[in-house]
Amino acid sequence: MAIAEKKVYFASDLHLGAPTLEASKIREKRFVRWLDSIKHDASALYLVGDLFDFWFEYKTVVPRGYLRFFGKLIELKDMGVEILVFTGNHDVWMFDYFQEELDIPVYYQPITRNIGGKTFFIGHGDGLGPDDKGYKFLKKVFTNRVCQWLFARLHPNFAIGLANYFSRKSRGQEKPEDIFLGEDKEWLVLYSKRKLIQNPDIDYFIFGHRHLPLDIRLSDKSRYVNLGDWIKYNSYAQFDGQNLQLSYFEST
Repeated sequence: MAIAEKKVYFASDLHLGAPTLEASKIREKRFVRWLDSIKHDASALYLVGDLFDFWFEYKTVVPRGYLRFFGKLIELKDMGVEILVFTGNHDVWMFDYFQEELDIPVYYQPITRNIGGKTFFIGHGDGLGPDDKGYKFLKKVFTNRVCQWLFARLHPNFAIGLANYFSRKSRGQEKPEDIFLGEDKEWLVLYSKRKLIQNPDIDYFIFGHRHLPLDIRLSDKSRYVNLGDWIKYNSYAQFDGQNLQLSYFEST
């Protein structure tokens, strides 16, 4: 990095909008406080998916709310902080709003980046690794242009309300996410190990999706880091040009 004291930050899984408006506002304000705390020493910010519990952009309509979050992102952009957004499984229907209104690029697949001389492989993580065939099929449906066009024919009040209902219902049926399954059963760890065979030069695998802060050494030089979430952990990663570490904001 050009300026030694500048840092690169990574965060994911805010799930703004869930489970209630009141709880979401508390989480949004906390995340904005964190953004405010890093704005002076950040050179880049990677938001690695599931920023919203549900997001769908109509041609002339976007979900209401999140103004504190958007305003702080614009402030950081105006200060010269590079911001990159990745879609997750809950906000896969991001189109051009972030790019056109906020001048923030959106990535739909993992990317490889050189940061401070280190190679980072960065993505939300949904649909990667072995198994999970049911979700992989659903993701193909969600990203299908025809399905997106058909959903856009629904009135926003009905469509967004329906999507939020099913999102919250499925969340209530999910198994606890804060249990480490072991390296031999964690899909993203297995995926990273296979990817590392193909590209042994990768220093860091950065993922969200798992909702559990994890830092696992894969080889003498490579690590798998899961960013956790802002529902329970308020966790993020920071890279100072030499070291990458998981950290926690306003941890109780």
